[in-house]
Amino acid sequence: MKLDFEKGNGLIPVIVQEQSTKEVLMLAYMNEESFQMTVQTKIATYWSRSRQEIWIKGKTSGHYQYVKEIRVDCDSDTLLLIVEQTGAACHTGNHSCFYRTMDVL
Repeated sequence: MKLDFEKGNGLIPVIVQEQSTKEVLMLAYMNEESFQMTVQTKIATYWSRSRQEIWIKGKTSGHYQYVKEIRVDCDSDTLLLIVEQTGAACHTGNHSCFYRTMDVL
């Protein structure tokens, strides 16, 4: 199966979900190189849009994401990573990046 990196200017969005709890941990982006690194190492590796470089999740913090399954959407332009998360997924120290609720409803 070929992923469509062209729709997103060389990047595809990646939703990250924890295997044990099914909690959505974060949203990140991959380019072809970071995708191949993820497949080879089974450690989530992303493209940092702010730093414009490959980002191995956990290399600095020690909070690695061990990839257990990779799913692709119907258009082949978005991935869902099922991971075993060590420590916090969010740079704030929270387990998930989605820890805040909006009071708009």
